Amino acid sequence: MSFGGTGPAEPDRGEAGGVRTALAGLTTRGRSFLAAGIAAAVCAFVLGQSDLLRVGLLLAVLPLICAAVLYRTRYRVTATRVLAPARVPAGDEARVHLRMDNVSRLPTGLLMLQDRVPYVLGPRPRFVLDRMEPQGRREVSYRVRSDLRGRYPLGPLQLRLADPFGMCELTRSFSTYDTLTVIPRVEPLAPVRFGGAARGHGDGRRRSPALAGEDDVIPRGYRHGDDLRRVHWRSTARHGELMVRREEQPRRSRCTVLLDTRGGAYEGAGPDSAFEWAVSGAASVLVHMLERGFSVRLLTDTGSAVPGEGGDGFAGTGQETADAAALMLDTLAVIDHSDGTGLSAAYDALRGGHGGLLVAFLGDLDEEQAMTVAGMRGRGGAVAFVLDPDVWTREATDVPRAGDRHAWRLRLLREAGWTALSVPRGAASADLWRQADRERSGSAPVGGEVPG
Repeated sequence: MSFGGTGPAEPDRGEAGGVRTALAGLTTRGRSFLAAGIAAAVCAFVLGQSDLLRVGLLLAVLPLICAAVLYRTRYRVTATRVLAPARVPAGDEARVHLRMDNVSRLPTGLLMLQDRVPYVLGPRPRFVLDRMEPQGRREVSYRVRSDLRGRYPLGPLQLRLADPFGMCELTRSFSTYDTLTVIPRVEPLAPVRFGGAARGHGDGRRRSPALAGEDDVIPRGYRHGDDLRRVHWRSTARHGELMVRREEQPRRSRCTVLLDTRGGAYEGAGPDSAFEWAVSGAASVLVHMLERGFSVRLLTDTGSAVPGEGGDGFAGTGQETADAAALMLDTLAVIDHSDGTGLSAAYDALRGGHGGLLVAFLGDLDEEQAMTVAGMRGRGGAVAFVLDPDVWTREATDVPRAGDRHAWRLRLLREAGWTALSVPRGAASADLWRQADRERSGSAPVGGEVPG
């Protein structure tokens, strides 16, 4: 949960600004009374009717008195906003709880509460709060939902004060706001074994660099606190001092998820577009690999990576894995199209090291870009999910030649050692993940697609 507290809401205190604020707060009823009073006073002066003058003065003064009293009202009210949860997958709902506390010794009048919410999260919520007793509390809540990932500000909270006659309304705003993070939707993936994962395991569990999985037989000098059961007696006799076998040197399998964000590689927009599918697929693979114990990093076509330059990827167990997944999902929540046209920056970043399994989510590729991707495959396994923009934006019968060009790109990647799949419109990431495993093992025909 994310807590966002706000302090008391106060109006402007300048004299000239206060007068303008009070007069600007007059409602339609208040302005009508003021206009009617002025008109009656003018008619009374022209006709010499003193009784009509008294009526006109009453009509004109009443809204001014209400505005002055309302402006001088000093409610000491505090507000607290609670998001549950503060991070929500696209398409899911989050609930926002608002709590108002009257911290003064005087009761409040009728309060109208309004929270500022971006239009993509739904209509702007409004509430009417009854009179609050001294030290009283009121709680209200509303729901927000977005099909589009991103970070959305909630607030500031606005409090509208009204007089009993409805002549004047003033708005006082709190100063702080909270942020709701809408992350890509993550699909659970089946545990499969791709080339380049931990040799002999198929998952990312820690392993020793020794061939048989034993501790490194190269001894080192004894240190205080070492277990005597680790003493290597043959080396001790040779060196004339106590020697012990080295501790296990854990090493993790590595995985790099490459996300193609080039603006020209995708067509369409919205939650059902090809780019949003690629972002969601990348998020699913990142979370899946972290849960399996891999050391994971996210790479884009611009060469930028999470963690940053020189990082060996995120890895950990328990809370560390959850924190790493949250950081990567937060990054994907706000990722957008890049201005790049090529994939050379990503190629340079991959050739610089890291190794391990490479999972790429790619948009449209021309011949040069396809050759660049083909050269990215290292010693580990490589899986590519290629999204053809023509398939996602038009009917298949309209683009037969484009389909042939897409098949050629897939064939080029497969000849380079990739497990390459075409992504049909509306395909499930979990189905494609299993399909990639079948194609890698040779149980599925090369070039096959998952039915849409």
